[in-house]
Amino acid sequence: MSAVTIEPVSGGGLKWALADGLTVTKRNMLGMMRTPEIILYGAIQPIMFVLLFSYVFGGAINVPGAPGAKYYREYLMAGIFAQNVLFGLMWTSVGLAEDMQRGIVDRFRSLPMARSAVLTGRALADTALNAFTLLIMILAGLLVGWRVHSSVLEALAGFGLLLLLAFAMCWIGAFIGLSVRDSRTAQSAGMILFPVTFLSNAFVPTQGMPDWLRAIADWNPFTTVVSACRALFGNPNPVGNPGTLPGDHPALVSLGWVVLVLVVFVPLAVRKYRMATSR
Repeated sequence: MSAVTIEPVSGGGLKWALADGLTVTKRNMLGMMRTPEIILYGAIQPIMFVLLFSYVFGGAINVPGAPGAKYYREYLMAGIFAQNVLFGLMWTSVGLAEDMQRGIVDRFRSLPMARSAVLTGRALADTALNAFTLLIMILAGLLVGWRVHSSVLEALAGFGLLLLLAFAMCWIGAFIGLSVRDSRTAQSAGMILFPVTFLSNAFVPTQGMPDWLRAIADWNPFTTVVSACRALFGNPNPVGNPGTLPGDHPALVSLGWVVLVLVVFVPLAVRKYRMATSR
């Protein structure tokens, strides 16, 4: 008796691709639930940043127009939220690198499923994980005195912007995870974005920077997202360069950055995936 080989199905339309993507999303989320230490250790670092900057460094940092430790903690939290989202790209890069190492992606290729499902499923699952860790960070912020002074809709818009950034970062993580040979390298490669969080207004206002550096910091997508969230949460939000596009319209510029990241990194990640699975 001869063996039966199932060939991958090509085509099927957008509905078919979305259904397969959601199936892989469910598979990845179940894997996360079975390893809760991923969420635990993912939340510990930003909580440490909240405590360090609130009670160790915060007393020495003045926010223009809002002096005092209490206002600094409200200034700080949007930066911590965005930093948490940025570092979330490492979950994607490490997860994909591990799937490639273990041959799980090769098993997916042998199934009659959309080829795009592996990447979309990973990005959606990691965005959901980002949403969960944001909930943990909200609780941590409330404990140190952070408050929302705007409407519910404005607050939801702020968190929606953070999740859009998280989804875009997942595609950068996918590109990194598919470009390296193992998960340890993927984790190290993701840290190259660490300086981006400090070349911004996340922890200190940009007004004290040299003019040339402040211009770079004000256009930093991390800065525009943080400024937009502060405005939407009603928190202290000193603008580095009033009268400029990122200074006056940070939410609009942030959406532009999200679209640009997706336009650049989705095709790059898909190309890397095809190259990696065709070897």
